[in-house]
Amino acid sequence: MATIDLIVLGILKKESLSAYDIQKLVEYRNISKWVKISTPSIYKKVLQLEEKGFIKSRIEKEGKMPEKAVYSLTRQGEQEFEKLMLEIAAKSIHIYLDFNAVIVNLDSLSQEKQNVCLANIEDNIRQLKSYLEENFLAKENIPDVPENGMAVLQQQLILAKAIETWISSLKKNGGESGAAEPGSEDSIIL
Repeated sequence: MATIDLIVLGILKKESLSAYDIQKLVEYRNISKWVKISTPSIYKKVLQLEEKGFIKSRIEKEGKMPEKAVYSLTRQGEQEFEKLMLEIAAKSIHIYLDFNAVIVNLDSLSQEKQNVCLANIEDNIRQLKSYLEENFLAKENIPDVPENGMAVLQQQLILAKAIETWISSLKKNGGESGAAEPGSEDSIIL
């Protein structure tokens, strides 16, 4: 997946790291909240990128710690990074929200079960928003946190607030199919 390639190459463009350190950085920066990426996929991706010649490893040993492979970009990896940056930036943007599969099928449930579904989604959005707000406040004054990382965190917070507002308006309308009047601000194409 090109997105995971770009994340790993981008991290290694800034500094040489082990796969474990890349995984910890992905966790710290909450990258898995906005891109589908898992710990096993990072380890697998590092091996694939090395096989393709985009990164190279060197074995390091610190004190009594076991040896570990530390990865860095190759010249070919730098070129691949730039290519992916341009390709992905040029693609049309798709926002996939898994809960929309529930929204488009709400009318197949009783009103009571529709309300339960909407309440569950609303609770999950509220939890996400709370988590993002806490994370944003915890990191906004830390100089080591990159500005672009904060920008993505802010983007996610804005999106969570917008979804929370949308769910609220959907509940006011009784959850009926999730669509507002065509042409209105809340109009959604289903």
